[in-house]
Amino acid sequence: MRRPTDPARPAPPPAGPRLTPAGYAVLGTGVLGCGFGWGLGYTEAVVLGLAALAAVAAALLWTLKVPDVETRREVVPGRVARTDPAYGVVVLANTGSRTLRGLRAEDRVAGRPMLPVDLPPVPPGCEVRARYRLPTDRRGTVDVGPMLLVRGDPLGLARRVRECGDVESLLVRPRTVALPVLPAGRTHHLEGPTSDTAEDGTLTFHSLREYVLGDDLRRVHWRSSARTGTLMVRRMIDVSLPTTVVVLDSGRAGYTDRESFETAVDAVGSVVEAVARSRFPMRVITSAGLLPLGDNHQDADHILDRLALVDPEEKRGLADALDALERIRGGDTLVVVTGTVLPLPADRLARLRGRFDRLIVVRSGDGRDSVSGVRTVLLDRLDDLVPAWRREAMA
Repeated sequence: MRRPTDPARPAPPPAGPRLTPAGYAVLGTGVLGCGFGWGLGYTEAVVLGLAALAAVAAALLWTLKVPDVETRREVVPGRVARTDPAYGVVVLANTGSRTLRGLRAEDRVAGRPMLPVDLPPVPPGCEVRARYRLPTDRRGTVDVGPMLLVRGDPLGLARRVRECGDVESLLVRPRTVALPVLPAGRTHHLEGPTSDTAEDGTLTFHSLREYVLGDDLRRVHWRSSARTGTLMVRRMIDVSLPTTVVVLDSGRAGYTDRESFETAVDAVGSVVEAVARSRFPMRVITSAGLLPLGDNHQDADHILDRLALVDPEEKRGLADALDALERIRGGDTLVVVTGTVLPLPADRLARLRGRFDRLIVVRSGDGRDSVSGVRTVLLDRLDDLVPAWRREAMA
């Protein structure tokens, strides 16, 4: 995923060859050797000084010519689950007539320089690849770049740096585990919310969208089509399908540490993925409010992309998420995911039980606080969710 140039990124390196710290040290040694040797009449010192100066001059000449190369860096894959491997791949093609040696690539990841990647010699007309691992321990967007192509002399006295490659981004999404869909008290279609499988009485108008070849012409909305100049059709949903509402307490104060918060987001992602896999409708609410999903409320990839950008809130908590929940209608299954630091609001959860057929509270971290009559799942790590969820599915 390419990103536009960031005005706050570091200034590009200066053009032309530059001495390294070792090069400046050898240059100083050469100047001092020639000066003292000439002044005191020590021929050996003069010879040593001249040799040092010659080495510096040779290093500058070595790095003077701009290498004929085409360089790019790829982020593979562009989206990855937390802790899964992702790599920056450097691709270098020699477009000149001589073998290139002494090249290395230096990249910046999340604003910090990475260890340089030494590139092997590249014969004319050939291409080489080198890769390095990117950090994926935290969710969110990881900026990669700009990349620097460095050519140095064999002695390490001089180097020429050229900036190349666009700034790209790696999206680190929540880590998920496979969960079964919880059964609901209402009858629903096992094949998901398609108009073809639903009974006519269960369909209701949801929104308008552009006509796609194969759509039923009986659902064309002629008035909107005439107003917009584009053929529009009614989008129908099956209201008999079980609706799942997932509430994430994104307040920092509710969790013992950052890892317990990450486990909570992973749990939400796992539930969302299970519901989306069956193409059932859902809503996701955080302490900041209803997560905007648009028309992609059944697309697991879209929702996981949104969850990748959820950060801990300093001034909000579970109460704010439940306030947002009060403004939407009830459903079949309500899953509340929170930490273990703060006590559960027993009175509010008791009221919510009347609006939903099933209520489950998932708590991430250490603690044993629970509310009477409310199923509670305690998580020390994400893998603990699988057996507990299967027990809920069988209940």
